Amino acid sequence: MKKNTRRSYRFVKGEKFIYAVIFFLLVAVPISNVFTKALLSESNIEVEQLKNKISKQENLNESLGMQIDELASLDKIQELANQMGLNYNYDNVKVITENR
Repeated sequence: MKKNTRRSYRFVKGEKFIYAVIFFLLVAVPISNVFTKALLSESNIEVEQLKNKISKQENLNESLGMQIDELASLDKIQELANQMGLNYNYDNVKVITENR
């Protein structure tokens, strides 16, 4: 008959700590990886939203610039002056030239 012998395994000094660190790293690395990717994704969404706002504002600025140019044209100014009862009298215009 054989004796039923049981072997007990004793951890070497610091071995439990090493196993705990390895377990912690096996759990923490994937979690931190997912967390950083989520933060990166959120940042990319914010960047795209800001790009869209900038694009809309640039289009609005361009449109307003075109309106300014249109309203500041000589034809438009003369049309508004005529509507208000003002007219351009060429006889009252004096040309001044500088003689040297």
